[in-house]
Amino acid sequence: MNLSQQILFFFSALGVFNGFIISAYLLFFKKPKSANTYFLGLLLLSLCLKIGKSFIFYFYPTLPGIYIQIGILGSSLVGPSLFYFIKSAFGQDSKTKAVQKGTYLFWSLAIVIASIIAPYDNQPDIWENYIGKIISIQFTIYIILSAWLLRTVFARFFSRDQNISTTEMLLLSVLIGNVVVPAAFKFSIFSFFNGSCISGALFFSLILYLNTFLFISRRKTSNLLSGNQNLRRYANKKIAEEQALALTEKLVKVILEEKLYKNPDLKLNDLAKKINISGHQLSQLLNDNLGKSFAAYINEFRINEACELIINNRGIKLEAIGYEVGFNSKSTFYTAFKKHKQTTPTLYKEQLFVVSSN
Repeated sequence: MNLSQQILFFFSALGVFNGFIISAYLLFFKKPKSANTYFLGLLLLSLCLKIGKSFIFYFYPTLPGIYIQIGILGSSLVGPSLFYFIKSAFGQDSKTKAVQKGTYLFWSLAIVIASIIAPYDNQPDIWENYIGKIISIQFTIYIILSAWLLRTVFARFFSRDQNISTTEMLLLSVLIGNVVVPAAFKFSIFSFFNGSCISGALFFSLILYLNTFLFISRRKTSNLLSGNQNLRRYANKKIAEEQALALTEKLVKVILEEKLYKNPDLKLNDLAKKINISGHQLSQLLNDNLGKSFAAYINEFRINEACELIINNRGIKLEAIGYEVGFNSKSTFYTAFKKHKQTTPTLYKEQLFVVSSN
């Protein structure tokens, strides 16, 4: 190997080596034990087997088939490990443990049996054209299922008005990393290091260190890996009706008394602090109990006051009304008004004029 190849080999191997060390720590030494720890350890171990096979094969194409089969076994367990890791962060009941064990057992036995019946050295076409495609389809399905579990987190991530917790950010990071690394193997656009195999290994090293930094640099991370699964309380569970009613009344009172909706930069967490609950609980109250997003809920107050201003102050310009009630642009005011009133502010004002004339 020349110097550049040695450098590539070093950084690729470093990520895999550290991945094995971290997975061993999570699986055997991390205390207290939790489902999160277990599945994250399995995910890292599976990825290291997959990545290790790929980058070694890049430098040593004559690699014996047994090592390729081990790498493929790791590939078959990446998808399930990712899905169960994210699922465990939201909480799971004991009934799913049998399904999880059955999933790992099925894929492990399937690869072992295939290795015995059709070893890679004798029939590489079967592994590359059939077994490889089956595992790719399986992985894609698990990625979709994992993204579905995080659908509400994605929605809040792309919303200007809502924040996500550190734990949720870490889950998103793990999911995105598991999309980027396989993409580096599959698509030539990532092959700027003389081959997709080495690109995938390098991306794995990079993402491993980025995620490790996130995990160890945030104090709240301990919740994700200690068994205190703080997302469990909020996943697919409405607040009790009596409590929700009390919180809603308190919410409406503070919004109207302090006219908080007039602040165009109002954030969900800011409002949650006003009524002494967490951002998660407020989001849960709005989305699950009231069936509204934070933005839609606040815009209702803005539109109601806008209508009062239109009725009582007909000389004021509509654009000025929008800014007065808390919108930060004319376009957002008109869009929100039409969504809530099924008409534009201009037509609403004209209809008032016609009614009063008659």
